[in-house]
Amino acid sequence: MMVNDGIRAREVRLIGANGDQLGVKSKSEALKMAEDASLDLVVVAPKAKPPVAKILDYGKYRFEQQKKARMSRKKQKVVSVKEIRLSPTIDTNDFNTKLKNAKKFLSKGEKVRVSIRFKGRAITHKEIGRDVLNKMADSTSDVANVTQRAKMDGRSMFLMLAPNSSDKK
Repeated sequence: MMVNDGIRAREVRLIGANGDQLGVKSKSEALKMAEDASLDLVVVAPKAKPPVAKILDYGKYRFEQQKKARMSRKKQKVVSVKEIRLSPTIDTNDFNTKLKNAKKFLSKGEKVRVSIRFKGRAITHKEIGRDVLNKMADSTSDVANVTQRAKMDGRSMFLMLAPNSSDKK
């Protein structure tokens, strides 16, 4: 941020302390006007021709900018992705336990990545793994929707689930 003597432009389009346009002024004239008002000269649009400078209290301006940044960070929602690993030959009770965990994560508003790792020659039967992933997607359809269908990545198959928009907190 260019302030007072740090401004390199010869002339600037000046905006007064109360927001009125004062026209194009030389840098020294603009600095004198800012000094007379006991405020700072701050360049607010450096890319413009000529650069736009405003007469204002720089400390207060910086504080307002930091406050805006804090508020925008506060309103941001961080979405974490939880992973649940299954095997192609998973038993019913194990599947139900993993399903319960997936529903718990989804109810908290987190995305869930369901993965199946194929070991050895099990990779020749990808349809078994795809059936397990589809069963997981069907079982969670009341609380989640599929954002990414089952797809292979190396020896693993993945499925992404996101919470329904009505369930988000």
